[in-house]
This record gives sequence, C-alpha cells and structure tokens, in this order.
Amino acid sequence: MQSSAVSTKPKKRRHLYEVDFMRIFFIFGVLLNHTTTAFANRMTDATGWAHMTLVSTHLMLHFTRMGFMFMTGLVLTLSYYNRNDWPTFFKKRLAGSGWPYLLWNFFLLLAMMIFSDSHLANLSVFSQTYWDAIIHGDRFYLYYILITLQLYLLFPFIVKLFKALPKKHNWILGISFTIQLVLMFIIKYGLPHVDRSNWLWWFSNYGVNVFTYQFYFIFGTYAMLHYDDVTGWIQGHIKLIAPVTILLGLGTIPYYLSYNESFLGLDGGAAVSPHQPYMLVYDTMMIILVFWIGKAYAYWREHGIWPWLETFIKNGAIISFGIYLDQTLGLNVLSRFLTIVHAPDWVFFIALPVGYLFVIGFSFAVAWFCYKVPPFGIFIGRPQWHILKKNRVAAQQRAEKRRLQKAENG
Repeated sequence: MQSSAVSTKPKKRRHLYEVDFMRIFFIFGVLLNHTTTAFANRMTDATGWAHMTLVSTHLMLHFTRMGFMFMTGLVLTLSYYNRNDWPTFFKKRLAGSGWPYLLWNFFLLLAMMIFSDSHLANLSVFSQTYWDAIIHGDRFYLYYILITLQLYLLFPFIVKLFKALPKKHNWILGISFTIQLVLMFIIKYGLPHVDRSNWLWWFSNYGVNVFTYQFYFIFGTYAMLHYDDVTGWIQGHIKLIAPVTILLGLGTIPYYLSYNESFLGLDGGAAVSPHQPYMLVYDTMMIILVFWIGKAYAYWREHGIWPWLETFIKNGAIISFGIYLDQTLGLNVLSRFLTIVHAPDWVFFIALPVGYLFVIGFSFAVAWFCYKVPPFGIFIGRPQWHILKKNRVAAQQRAEKRRLQKAENG
C-alpha cells in the first residue's frame, strides 16, 4: 500500500459517517455476544446442539472488542493529533471516561447489594469490593474503560512516534502487527504453562493490559493518518477481502471445536479467548471489512438513504459509549427473567432474537435518557454542564425579574 502521511498543519476536522456506522455495528455485536452468553448459561445440556451452536459461534463475535480498540485509536487521532494541547486532552478524556467508570462501578455494586449480595451492605466489604473493581476493571464488562484510560496516558507517545518517523509509518504498523502476533503466541501457548501466582495483577491478567491490544490502537492511528490511501486500498481489494473474511469467520467454528477443544484440550475460557494468533488475523480482516461497509453506508447516506435509518445510526452513534456502559442493566434483567423460565434448550435457542432485541432496546433507552436528561449525561461521558449552567442562569434571571416586579409593586 503506497501511503503518504497526513499534513501536520491544523485543519477543520471532518465528520466520518462511516465511523457512526461502525460504532453501531460494533456495539450491537458486543450486545449479541453477551446475550448469547446469557442464553447459553441458561441451557441445561452442555453437549446438546442448541448449547454447542451458541458456544461454537462465540469466537466469531469477538472481533467487536478489537473493533472498538481500532476506532478509539482512529477517533483520537482525528481529534487530537494536531492539537498539541495535552493538558486539555487529559482533562477532557480522563473526565469523559473516568467519571462514568467510577459511577457505573459504584451504582452497579450498589444494585448488587440491594438485589443479590447482602454481604456488600457491610461498609468495609463494599469499599474493598469497589476499590478492587476500580483497579482491576473485572466487573460489569467495564474492562474496556480501564484499557482506554491507559491508552489516554500512552496516546501522546503514539503521536510522538508517528511524528518522529513520518516516512516510516508502514514500518511502525508492520512491527506493531509482528509484536502483536508474537504476544498472541506467547499468551496462548506459553502463559498457560507458567506459574503467574506471584506476578503483578496487571501482567497476569493481560486482558486489561493496554499493551495486549497495542496493534489495534496503532492500526487506528495509521488508518486515520493515511485515510485516503487506506480506504482506496480496501476498495481496490474488497473482492478478495470479503470472501477471505467470511471464510475466516466460519473457520472459527472448527478452530474452536476441532483444534482448541479436541486437539489442544483447552478449557472453555481459553478455547474462546480473543487472544489467539488466528483471532488476530480474523479480527483485523473483520475490522477492514466493517470499515468498507461503513464507507458504503456513508456513500448511501449521500445518495438517498432512508431518513429513519440515518437518524437511528446518528443517534445510536452518539450514545454508543453509553450503551456499552449500561449494557449490564439490560443483560441482568434478561438473565433474571431467563432463570424463572423453565423450557427445553431449543426454546431458549429460538428465543434468542427476542432477548437480543430486548437488550438492544433497554440499553438504548437508558443511554438515551442519560443523554437527554441532565445531569445524567455524566453517566455516559456526555455531561450536560452547559445545559445546567443555562438553566441556572435562566432561574437567576427569573428570580431577579420577580424581585424587581415585587419592588415596583411594593
């Protein structure tokens, strides 16, 4: 791919409608992945066709996690590559993700205390559990936020790297991919045989270590800096990219069943782990394919798209981060409902689309409420300080008007 770096001169930021589509696509993929897990956990026959179908297709949906990592790198580069104002960057980004991270961990633990875990009513137990959740990021699917917070600290160095080597961006991407591939081999084939009991948690639990995902962030930065070249290359090779990606996706099924489980004898968690060499290739190809679909959507939007679909994708993209944050609520409601339903596994299997639509609708509604109603925007990284300030000023003006009227009448 021939590539020329983006100019370092500040220019007006363009809106990428393809990214709006990608946000929706990836977050709905995340919800589907977690919804299938909820249904699979409710099934009673672990070797039955219904349960095996859901479990064996689990790897196929894992690209969504890496897709979000890619988009994070891309959007950060679009927004901040040329600003060179890192104090403002940290203040805005850490607040935009940090407060939601703290708040959701707190209120979801509070909900656990009220509805399912009375032990958390003890203040010391609650405090320790909350602290553990914050530093480990291992509850309520909030690990992505902890990884993103780490990325914010590293992003200035990523920018410095690309700016320091303007003619070597292809090398940066290639070396990053090679490092990622080596990491995946080590994680899959090496770490299971190593005693990690005395390791620091950040290293032993590599799923929340930002360096475990370094390639996807680098790829996002590269794609933004060489946007026209990348999209042109994808368009020119899409007839090969699409079928190869579909085959890789279908290949995750025998990869899981025949190789990971039967041949390697991996347990369930390791067999469906996203941290595998095969998954690196598949995830990268899926990101590229979804990127191309997003570009097709952007073109369609300019040439007669259905207005309702454009509105849905636009609004969904705005609150996609909120949907990710609040998904635990909808999934928990679904799981609690499934526990009171007694039915054969095949009934749960065919009911999956209904449960999935419920989780989408519930998560979307909660995020939209937070987006529209102050001060709840802080829960989804979109605080409405300007609205609150406007309302406060208006209230003060009304109070002053009433005071003057009272003075005139008195």
